[in-house]
Order: sequence, then structure tokens, then C-alpha cells
Amino acid sequence: QVQLVESGGGLVQAGGSLRLSCAASGIIVSNNAMAWYRQALGKQRELVAIITSGDSTDYADSVKGRFTISRDNAKNTVYLQMNSLKPEDTAVYYCAARNVWGQGTQVTVSS
Repeated sequence: QVQLVESGGGLVQAGGSLRLSCAASGIIVSNNAMAWYRQALGKQRELVAIITSGDSTDYADSVKGRFTISRDNAKNTVYLQMNSLKPEDTAVYYCAARNVWGQGTQVTVSS
């Protein structure tokens, strides 16, 4: 059974940084495409970043140059480093793989 547990969200001022973590069980992160999505209040869920099993990465245009997705194979964990945060980055952030979703972690960026 695949389980994904996000952590690291919180309240931060605009321009600040946060690092989200996604601890995986029942799946080997290095062998799978792992993604971060986000959903702001009243909006559809959107893809933020993805890392493939071949280490390719891709990002939403809105976060390119500010966010970095990575993984620690030894810890079986995927990260999302978020820098230069903006109020419009406020959302619940979800980790996803193999059509399985974590419970989400709230990120709030104050102006």
C-alpha cells in the first residue's frame, strides 16, 4: 500500500523560503515519477513540479527559478524547496505518485 506523508508547510512572509518533505512508503521514490501539486482556495489543483525516475524535472511556469524538486533515495523522501515565496503561492501542497495522494500541507505566504 502506497502512503505519502507531507510535512514542512507553515506561515512565511513574502520573499521567504520553505522546504516541503514527502515521506513515502510502499513505493520506491527513485523508481517512480514523483510530483508536487497545489490547490489554492477556490481554484483547481495544479501541477507544481515533477521528478521522473530518470531524474528529469519539470516545473509550472509560475514557479520556475524559485522552486526545486529533489529526492533523497536513502530516506525515500521527495522535497520541494520553495524560495522567494509570493502570496499567490498560498495553497495546500500535495505529494503524488501512482495516482496516490498525500493528505496535503498548508503553505501560507503573507504580504
